[in-house]
Amino acid sequence: MSNTPHQLAEEFPEHAERMHQLKQTDAHFAKLHEAYDEVNRAIHRAETNIEPTDDLHMEEMRKERMRLKDEIYGMLAA
Repeated sequence: MSNTPHQLAEEFPEHAERMHQLKQTDAHFAKLHEAYDEVNRAIHRAETNIEPTDDLHMEEMRKERMRLKDEIYGMLAA
């Protein structure tokens, strides 16, 4: 699996430098970024049947990814 969809650098290419800076200087941002990556990988594993899951859990993971993405974008846009 060489490419996981929905990577933050692909979602917000215009904020790539800012994301890098915030990951190094803002512990809260770094934690959000790590949590996003973790749930994103879990979703990808479920979608590709590496680690299948039920529909309810998939929906919960997608909502969590969206929540994290919204919070991350808010910090990037500030």
